[in-house]
Amino acid sequence: FCGEGAAAAVLCLSYGHSDDRFWLALTVFFVLCPSVLVQLTLIFVHRDLSRDRPLVLLMHLLQLGPVI
Repeated sequence: FCGEGAAAAVLCLSYGHSDDRFWLALTVFFVLCPSVLVQLTLIFVHRDLSRDRPLVLLMHLLQLGPVI
């Protein structure tokens, strides 16, 4: 998960330096959209399995839910 995020960041930087806005927008969309859906799913899973913990919810807001 972290490797995919790092690779997407490097790719976005590369597209930003070459002023290729179309591919930059597609890369950002295809990285953020699934990530947000995974975070929402994991929030419901964690909520079902345990009590609301502030650290877990913070990690989901920072898009680091799969790490925990």
